[in-house]
Amino acid sequence: MWLKLKKVFYHLIHLKGRIFFPFVIGYVLLAAAVALTLEPDTFDHSMLTSVYWVLTTLATIGFGDYAPVTESGKFFTVCLYITGIALISAFIRKIVKSIAHLEQLRVGGQLNYSGQNHIILVGWNDKAKLAIQEILTSDRSTDIVLIDKLDKLPIVDDRLFYVRGDATGEETLLQAGLPRAKGVILFADHVTQDVYAAKDPLLVDGKTLLVATAIAALEERLGVSVHITAEVMNEKHIALFKHADVDEFIPTQEMISHAAVRSIYTHGVTQMYAELMSRQCTEGMYEVPKQPAWRTYRDAFSTLLDQGATLVADRGDLHINRKLDTPVPADAQLYVICDRETLARIGGSPDESAGRVH
Repeated sequence: MWLKLKKVFYHLIHLKGRIFFPFVIGYVLLAAAVALTLEPDTFDHSMLTSVYWVLTTLATIGFGDYAPVTESGKFFTVCLYITGIALISAFIRKIVKSIAHLEQLRVGGQLNYSGQNHIILVGWNDKAKLAIQEILTSDRSTDIVLIDKLDKLPIVDDRLFYVRGDATGEETLLQAGLPRAKGVILFADHVTQDVYAAKDPLLVDGKTLLVATAIAALEERLGVSVHITAEVMNEKHIALFKHADVDEFIPTQEMISHAAVRSIYTHGVTQMYAELMSRQCTEGMYEVPKQPAWRTYRDAFSTLLDQGATLVADRGDLHINRKLDTPVPADAQLYVICDRETLARIGGSPDESAGRVH
């Protein structure tokens, strides 16, 4: 008899989670109902009190505030000890295993991201690693979703999520929560770059362009708009990316070459570039809202200068100093160089940092 009972409980403990969890809940409710039926006065004629007693008993906490007084109640308690404690222990183990399994799925990139206003990074390489570190340290409210084909998440952080798959696939983009994202950054594929770029540089930008096109197609189908920044290996290909609705471009080779040449003619210029690009530095380039009182660029320039900020551009136009008497258009996108305290006084936000004007 005992061996048969032992086999039954062994089978119950090893049931799949979708059956085991409801069984345990039903077991607790049934035990509470039996206890309340046997001793209604002991448990104040309350089902909730009876459930509370069953759980404290099975968890071996035993506060002692409620205890059976009849022979039948005591006998039932003994049965509860024998049959229930092992079941509850197995229940707790399954919960722990389920949490561990979910974490494995998250690290392995198999879970859907359910948040919003996050940043999606496509492609893992050293530049993506630096970008992740930059976001994590400078913006503590934004999550990051990385899309790649790695076996598991390369960096562990509570705000970093991973989707394993092909970024040209609609299912992968939806899994990463593209329609709800703040923006997407496309990095050039480092494998293609390292292996094939020397033979045919078109392959690197071609792969990036495929991803950009897939994102644009999904945006059009869902009626959403997501800001896209793409790393382009050859500046000549930027015109092609514009057809895929890419908003901003980072021409890697041209930027590096330009900075290297300028450093010879103007010593220390690369340090200035680095400080403007990094959000961890005190001074940075930020977008500020246009004020109604600013009729001309001179009005904006003078007001901002008095507040400790230098107006440097309107969108990609860096020639503000040559057109100070020109009226500021209604759709102006003004950028200044200042520190974050000054930015706060002006009314901008560090989250709107320009980093680089295009």
